[in-house]
Amino acid sequence: MSYAHLDAYSRRLRAAHEVMTAAAPIPGGPRKLIRDSWRRSLEAGIDPDAPGAPAGQNPVRVQGLFESHALRPLLPLITQTLRTVADEGGHIMILTDHDGRILWRDGNAATMDRADEVGLADGHRWAEEAAGTNGIGTALALRRPVHVYSEEHLMRVLHVWSCSAAPILDPETGGLLGCVDVSGTATSLHPATVALVNATAKLAETQLALRMHERDESLRRRYESLRAPAVLLSASGRVIAGDPGGHLGPRVQLPAAGERMILRDGRVAQLEPFSDGYLLRATQTSGPSALALTFLGDGPPTAIVDGRTVLLSLRHAEILAILALYPRGLTAEQLSFHLYGDDGNPVTIRAEMHRLRTHLEVPIGAKPYHLTCPVEADFLDLRRLLAADDPASLARAYPGPLLPRSESPEIRRERDELEVQVRTCLLQRGSPGDLWAYAQTANGREDFQLLERLALSLPQADPRAAAARARLRAP
Repeated sequence: MSYAHLDAYSRRLRAAHEVMTAAAPIPGGPRKLIRDSWRRSLEAGIDPDAPGAPAGQNPVRVQGLFESHALRPLLPLITQTLRTVADEGGHIMILTDHDGRILWRDGNAATMDRADEVGLADGHRWAEEAAGTNGIGTALALRRPVHVYSEEHLMRVLHVWSCSAAPILDPETGGLLGCVDVSGTATSLHPATVALVNATAKLAETQLALRMHERDESLRRRYESLRAPAVLLSASGRVIAGDPGGHLGPRVQLPAAGERMILRDGRVAQLEPFSDGYLLRATQTSGPSALALTFLGDGPPTAIVDGRTVLLSLRHAEILAILALYPRGLTAEQLSFHLYGDDGNPVTIRAEMHRLRTHLEVPIGAKPYHLTCPVEADFLDLRRLLAADDPASLARAYPGPLLPRSESPEIRRERDELEVQVRTCLLQRGSPGDLWAYAQTANGREDFQLLERLALSLPQADPRAAAARARLRAP
């Protein structure tokens, strides 16, 4: 794009910016990528007249975070790749964490002085929800390389800047590690810079993948010398060896070291630290019973007890869910309150507990009531995924609300909390594919904001976009 074309585009952007921030229709307006980002930023409460990014963390703390960050060893590669374009153009190079917080920067001294004025410096956070539309935040939000030119920034103070940024993904988990960015004044940073920045990010990902494979090989050699039946896992739960049939899938949700867990085939296994990873060893099934609960979505609630699948009544499912949520146990009065509210009767609970023990043959301790066996549950796994901030895994693991027919006060509270957290995470950081997966759930099918996001973010010819538009038009 020539500078004359850029000037014309700037004039159109300024006009669009005024009507966008005034909530008026945009005649012509910016490209769709920027328009969608403006909308997200305004919904997050970003003030277009803010003076810059929010105040950052203490520089000493930021330095400590960077020294332990997975991208720190790749800094020489990143600087070597970008140094020429930064030096020749008077730009600055930036590296952030997954949340858009700047961990490191370098480049032209005069440009860094100007960058300090808007918070484009160590410790400041540049995620979209913190600083509006910008190269770093928008690249992280979309998980793709982005060039944001001058007036494309939502905050007016950034209209003298242009940024080219690309996310760096972790080959171990698929999650965001951070972002690499080159920033400079609007007229000096050519839009083609984004190609170089993206190539740098891909080089970093390639190096990370090579190092991951080297760790895998080292672990595999130690594992093969054991000659013992066990599954070898990486530090994040990725399956490396010992599961030739692929029954466990590519990744295992890790319990605490030393705890037991239930595998997909109903076997009980125990996690053991092993070098830089873990071993998952099947335990004897003659020990305490093991329980796996599937309570999310529209299907009937089921339990796997020592490999035996049992369909549950709604009441029994509610009791097991509450006991799983309160591993330290509950008195009959507490359990009755969680199930029935103020109308509960502890006598009814004691009768239900007797029927549950008989039906499931699962040991349930009394005084207080508690499960005395290892427990795995899809809704507990969902909690761990929310804590891990992994939208892609979250979308795959969420088929719908927890026990949707339940009127138990405690189940309703947990169900609503999980729904809000999943929806918020996917709307803020999920890909179109993640959002489409959520759109298949009971609540996602008629979620107007979600469907509108899908209709705008997917290509017009994509069948998912057509389905979203059809749902939006439905009465």
